[in-house]
Parts: sequence; C-alpha cells; structure tokens
Amino acid sequence: MESEQEEQGVNSPSLEETVGAAIREQRQKHGLTIAQVAEQADISRGMLSKIENGQTSAGMDTLARIARALGVSMSMLFSKYDATTTSAQHIKHGAGMEVVRRGTKSGHTYQLLAYDQGPVKHFEPFLITIEDDSERYPSFEHPGTEFIYMLEGRIEYRVGQETYVLEPGDALNFQGEVPHGPERLLACPIRFLSVIVYPQVAG
Repeated sequence: MESEQEEQGVNSPSLEETVGAAIREQRQKHGLTIAQVAEQADISRGMLSKIENGQTSAGMDTLARIARALGVSMSMLFSKYDATTTSAQHIKHGAGMEVVRRGTKSGHTYQLLAYDQGPVKHFEPFLITIEDDSERYPSFEHPGTEFIYMLEGRIEYRVGQETYVLEPGDALNFQGEVPHGPERLLACPIRFLSVIVYPQVAG
C-alpha cells in the first residue's frame, strides 16, 4: 500500500512541487544562483530554497516577485501543473493552493481553485474561509470584476459607500476598482467563493 501511495505521489506532483520545479528550472536556465534570485525577489535564500523544493506554499505576491526576478510571466510557473490534452483542470477537494493575500491572518484562509496556464491571466477563483473575527479587514481594490457567492455564515460586505448583508445562497458582483471588503462578520464560520475576472486587452 505504501509503495502504491509513494508511486502515486511521484506520478502526481503537488502544485507546490510543480511551481518549485519551474522556478528552479528557469533559475538554472538563466544561470542564476538562489542568492541572486532571492535578493531580486526580496525574500530570504532559505524561503526560496523551500519554495523550489515544494516544501512550502508561496503567496501570489511572492511568486510575482520571483517571476519578475526570473524575467518570466507568472503563468509560466503554473504551466505544467495539471496540464492535460483536454485543457481541463481538476482540483480535488481541499487541494486548492492556500495563498497569502493582504488581510490574510490566523483564522482567515484563501484557497486558489484554478490556475491560468496561458500567457494572460483571465480569472482567479478563491474559496475564502473566515473562522473568527480577531482583526479588522483592510479594503481591497483590483482590476476587473469580482463575483461573490456565499456558502456558509453571515457577513456584512462593503462595496464603496454601500454595505450588503450576505447569507448562504446570496450573490454579489461589482467592479474591482471600487474599494471593497468585509465590514462585519455576523456569524462565523464564513465561507464564500470569490471569482475575479480580469479585463482582456483586444488584439
């Protein structure tokens, strides 16, 4: 049984392992050392080493800095993950990559449920879980349109000057450039889907 599980693990590397291998491949391709890339990306050498070896999850901000240091797009780091001939991407329950975003803290988690594999980022779907109300959330602003669908709990969500009480089954969509974010957590735990659709440049 153990050998079968080990074999499956080898045949199906995790997202962290795939991204780490892509970073190492690009770094070596450009003849760069871990120290050089870590300095350019403003992270520690130890952290970069752990990321390359698939030993830790890196936030999207960190991956963006590493990609810039390597001179590649972020999509290249994800391009070999779950790539199939059908172009479908299957993320098993609980297998979404836990990422760090502004406002993330103990009790608040973001799971990225799909990873763009093309040259342009079209969308980002997150499963957001809030276990407690220990700290106040900051407001967010970003390009594109955001769609929220409530799964569990109750939350008062602010968009611009308006606030909305969201309960399971409720949906909310708005322009990402408008400042937005949780105003009050009314009943925890809270879970909701947040899908950000980014604007596409014609041509």
